[in-house]
Amino acid sequence: MDEKLHSVSDADGYRPNVGIVLINNAGQVLWARRSRHDGWQFPQGGIEQGETLEQAAYRELYEEVGLRPQNVELVGRTRDWLRYDVPGSLRSRSATFKGQKQVWFLMKLVASDCTICLDHSDAPEFDRWQWVDYWLPPRKVVSFKRSVYELALSELEPMLRFV
Repeated sequence: MDEKLHSVSDADGYRPNVGIVLINNAGQVLWARRSRHDGWQFPQGGIEQGETLEQAAYRELYEEVGLRPQNVELVGRTRDWLRYDVPGSLRSRSATFKGQKQVWFLMKLVASDCTICLDHSDAPEFDRWQWVDYWLPPRKVVSFKRSVYELALSELEPMLRFV
């Protein structure tokens, strides 16, 4: 897998992206509500020009929930890209992509919960967060992301024994 990528769509129309499953000591995962929306999701985002997947994951973690690399322990990641299609009704007319391809990272919070900060940027991605059961997100996330959430959590779950 090419480690240095950027957010331009690939030949199949998928934008490279990273997703983060953040776990606490109780085995719960961080679940956040998107600002100006009613949907909840895991932190995720595009890969900037020249970034590695890991660099993108740490940047997104900071941009979306205010956590720095020293606040978390990287536990593992999915082996390959996981893909989902974005419904046409949710894409802009100028969109040149049909969906996202993601590598998912499992990270453990090693700092205090009070380190999580959603409002340090001009346009916060999330306005609320909570710790939830590991398997709740695939049941609650927007329908077009459900299969990717199930695949990511299934692949990452065996790594929980190392946290």
